[in-house]
Amino acid sequence: MNEVWEWTCGKFEDADKMSSPLQGATMKFLAEWQQAKRVLEIGCFTGYSALAWYEATESTKAEIITLELDPKMIAASRRTFDKYKVNDRITLIEGPAQASLAKLSGTFDIIFVDANKEGYEGYVKYILDKQLLSPHGFIMCDNIFARGMTISTDANPTLPEKVRPYWTECGKALKRFNTFCKNDTRIDTILLPVYDGVTLIKWKPSTFLELAN
Repeated sequence: MNEVWEWTCGKFEDADKMSSPLQGATMKFLAEWQQAKRVLEIGCFTGYSALAWYEATESTKAEIITLELDPKMIAASRRTFDKYKVNDRITLIEGPAQASLAKLSGTFDIIFVDANKEGYEGYVKYILDKQLLSPHGFIMCDNIFARGMTISTDANPTLPEKVRPYWTECGKALKRFNTFCKNDTRIDTILLPVYDGVTLIKWKPSTFLELAN
């Protein structure tokens, strides 16, 4: 994982979109604790997070499905998966995430959302409506603070001007997503003030009982 992180930092100008090593360690901790058997991630970037899920689920031999649209990141991810010989359990699906989600069946124990921010609400709503999340599973959504722009456009005066418009629009989308999570009666949500803001979502106990039956 460290090699992929360093390679990405040296290769891509927007490498800051990748999860940090500390966040990668957190993801591995959660996956090991969850004993996940199926993992879905929306947004693959260079494959760093998929490697985290792969390493953390060695004991359960989890199936990992990752979705990516950007041809540049698809090529980078395939390089990662080929180099580290992890194609036995990682499947990369190319194309728009909403269309790729519609092709999936069954449930996932962990769903990691780290793609276009304006898509978060639609992705999570589809996952819940189609019950792609297992009864004991959780959804993990990254970059909820959008470099502070979700809180306020004045929250991060050191944010470079060349990326400020992008993150400002992300902040607007993620504000709407936060409202959606707060108002959806099927789920419990917690927003952790770590990294760039991480939201964890699970079924409410009452919803869980309905799914179990």
